[in-house]
Amino acid sequence: MIHSLPLAPKRPTATGAPRWLLLIHQIPPKPDYLRVKIWRRLQRVGAIPIKNSVYVLPFGDRALEDFQWIIREVVAAGGDASMCEARFVDGLSDEHIEAMFHAARDADYADVAAHARRLADALRKAGEADKVDVAGDAERLRRRLAEVTDIDFLDAPGREAAEAALRSLHDRLHPPTPAVDAEPRVRAEDYRRRTWVTRTGIHVDRMASAWLIRRFIDADARFKFVPAKGYKPHRDELRFDMFEAEFTHEGDACTFEVMLDRFGLRKDPGLAHIAEVVHELDVRDGKFERADAVGVGQMIAGICLAHRDDEARLARAFALLDDLYQYFRRRKG
Repeated sequence: MIHSLPLAPKRPTATGAPRWLLLIHQIPPKPDYLRVKIWRRLQRVGAIPIKNSVYVLPFGDRALEDFQWIIREVVAAGGDASMCEARFVDGLSDEHIEAMFHAARDADYADVAAHARRLADALRKAGEADKVDVAGDAERLRRRLAEVTDIDFLDAPGREAAEAALRSLHDRLHPPTPAVDAEPRVRAEDYRRRTWVTRTGIHVDRMASAWLIRRFIDADARFKFVPAKGYKPHRDELRFDMFEAEFTHEGDACTFEVMLDRFGLRKDPGLAHIAEVVHELDVRDGKFERADAVGVGQMIAGICLAHRDDEARLARAFALLDDLYQYFRRRKG
């Protein structure tokens, strides 16, 4: 028997409305390959197992369509499958499910980042002939990152480190041609009275970069949070820490570091210390070996767990970074 939803589900709007779609299936024991085939299909669409034969996706048209195709495969092979809207009221919570999605995607991102770093190490030892092989591996890894990003429905924090590692590998493969004249640093006064745009679900680099903008570039800066894909900036908008942004990662430098250098703020000892902590938490390459980054990272994680709204996260992060700045700028050594 197959139970499925209509092709155009109602969007959840009210409190208590379903946030998830569940797929419940029973696969026949034969043929042997079928169970592996369905498992791989579920992995490919980004579904997370919460019980034996029970998988979950965030509620939406895409999840509905993906599950319907899998249901057809199961039923065509002689199995049973059902799909239902879900709202957890006891036992599992929304936060628990979100953490499971983050853990799954963070594991994928960590694998991509580790692979990129291994390729970068191989590139340092490679001759010219071997660089072609490394370039081919790098392109396959770029496609893998795109696949993971496509099923990262809840913006797992590990994405930024994976992107940074792959960007650093790309820069090693394709070093930029030195410019004849160095580009001058930008002036803060040219970037005032603007709206600064970044991805929703802000984490450490976006929090710190927004704090830097408000505290050192434009006290009246406005912030706007948009989906990661497909956003076209309006006039007088500036993007940061997102695809094709005016300010984003460069090489192994996170967005906060890039902004420090562009605006000539690196000499401030408080900002320099914060930059190392942000780099450690965002890029995760061990470049600065900051033991204090662990505690800061735990506080950032707490902010993200306690506050879904990006404005609320920003307010809490601003208070944290204000205090860290006062500590670091007065610290000796």
